[in-house]
Amino acid sequence: MTTNTENIFSFIDAYAESSEGLYLEAVIEVCQKWLSGDSQPTVSETVTKEDIRRGIQLAVLKGMKQNVQPNHQMTPDSIGMLIGHIAGKLAVGEQGITLLDPAAGTGNLLYTVMNTIENDVTATAIEIDDLLVRLSAVTAELLEHPVTFYVQDALRPLFVDPVDITVSDLPVGFYPDDENALNYELMPVEGHAYAHHLFIEQSMKHTKPGGHGVFIIPANLFESNQSPILHPYLKKQTIIRAIIQLPDSLFKNAAHAKSILILQKPSPDKKVTHDVLLAKVPNMTDKHAMSLFLQKIDIWATE
Repeated sequence: MTTNTENIFSFIDAYAESSEGLYLEAVIEVCQKWLSGDSQPTVSETVTKEDIRRGIQLAVLKGMKQNVQPNHQMTPDSIGMLIGHIAGKLAVGEQGITLLDPAAGTGNLLYTVMNTIENDVTATAIEIDDLLVRLSAVTAELLEHPVTFYVQDALRPLFVDPVDITVSDLPVGFYPDDENALNYELMPVEGHAYAHHLFIEQSMKHTKPGGHGVFIIPANLFESNQSPILHPYLKKQTIIRAIIQLPDSLFKNAAHAKSILILQKPSPDKKVTHDVLLAKVPNMTDKHAMSLFLQKIDIWATE
């Protein structure tokens, strides 16, 4: 018996494969037909938002492989679910949670987090690639998530209200627009700024006092040649709450290893005095070890 996720993927894939245009364009078309009721996948009454997200995600991944788009790497589900769990714990007891993803891509990470938090959550997504925004927008409609989209360079001025939680799988590399980068504290005296540094600065600028930034970062973030300007910025403008190392097994190349960085924006109302959580995620296939690890996260989030 096939699952809802498999049926949704098959429904989208069959249409996209029979289409003469680009696979990803066809994914958008068939999702619009689904929205309008012209054509729909066969799903059970118990279909969840996660079933829908995963079904669409499988089709998008297939389309990206066909189009060879190296800059559009989707955040692995295992990492997305962990970010969702962390964000959900940080949001416990809060109503009307607002989220921001300044490098939203297809929205997959953002929607994983929204599906986890569930209660009364709205989001803002920034993405410069028009195709990815259209994929993200049609997915948001099918998931019935209230999301506002901005098609722009997220490091340019953002006209976005401050949010409770910013989440982002940070784009890694140099930012070529030196003139714009001069608006940032993290612009070095010589050479280009790191885009991932500027994304952290921009994200925290648009996070409410007391709010959090949850970022997927290069594991060597604090060892780069620009870390001498990153350290003072983080110390002055943020509170480092946690650095969580992701398992090496998730990455084909150790040089591409990632960690999770959790920052809090200082607030006079919220005094944070406890130590930084330094942790390593166990092998994610080890259910017992993961259960203990998530308990550790849950205790940390309430401190």
